[in-house]
Amino acid sequence: MGKGRAEEQAGGGAAPRGGLAHRVPDLGALELLLAVARLGSLGRAARELGVTQPAASSRIRSMERQLGVALVDRSPQGSRLTDAGALVTDWARRVVEAAEAFDAGAQALRDRRDSRLRVAASMTIAEYLLPGWLIALRSQRPDTAVSLLAGNSAVVAERLLAGEADLGFVEGVSVPGGLDSAVVAHDHLIVVTAPRHPWARRRRPLDAGELAATPLILREEGSGTRQVLDAALGGLARPLIELSSTTAVKAAAVSGAGPAVLSELALGEELSARRLVSVPLNGVHLRRALRAVWPTGHRPTGPGRDLLALTRSRAG
Repeated sequence: MGKGRAEEQAGGGAAPRGGLAHRVPDLGALELLLAVARLGSLGRAARELGVTQPAASSRIRSMERQLGVALVDRSPQGSRLTDAGALVTDWARRVVEAAEAFDAGAQALRDRRDSRLRVAASMTIAEYLLPGWLIALRSQRPDTAVSLLAGNSAVVAERLLAGEADLGFVEGVSVPGGLDSAVVAHDHLIVVTAPRHPWARRRRPLDAGELAATPLILREEGSGTRQVLDAALGGLARPLIELSSTTAVKAAAVSGAGPAVLSELALGEELSARRLVSVPLNGVHLRRALRAVWPTGHRPTGPGRDLLALTRSRAG
């Protein structure tokens, strides 16, 4: 292709207006130009980059139109850069090298991300399920450092939406706004009292009205346990005591302070030793789903994806 022909295809020297992205060729075009300069053949450059020769020719012509200058002269002996093409190639090399450095840095960030996992979990899951899941994760990813933030379900949602956690686990009746979810387990809530409490000796089950009207030892507002109980009963009496952890609620109930509602996951030892007694219910269903959650549209990757897979494989 002669110089005049190339200039005609380049659009008569008219350079495009607009933002930088419209004035600078894309990386693929610059890589193609560098390959032509190195190999002396548009055909060989096309093969090296895995594109057809017509596609490579079209890309060169498009770049010439975009820049408004001829870049390549073609002849039966091969492809030769014009003087302008040689200069553009030098500039292109710097751009491609900068892109390679950018890619290496991004890869390093991905590697750093994949070497640690930030988990936020509501209290029952953090205390009774997450340790086993993390042991299983360690066998798959022994070099991953895991940090855990335990709080109620509302706090978990806040941490995820603020970008302070990669994956969360909640126990509430619904998925907090702005989050996607997957059910990873199911759980039952149980009404318990100390053995000397009158409810421990009652002959008939509690109904919803009596339970709702009774001041209970409860977790703080925002906890998944309290949300489930409130939804099942249609409202709760003012708490007898309000505490911020499952362990504290158990201790208060064991002391005889009053009845409490807790996850069956937390009560195995206390019930078997009869430090607490389960109170039967009539017409009250306190089964709940335990969910993994993450910001909408940002499904977990790396170790977060692996932990999610582990929890779902154990769902039942």
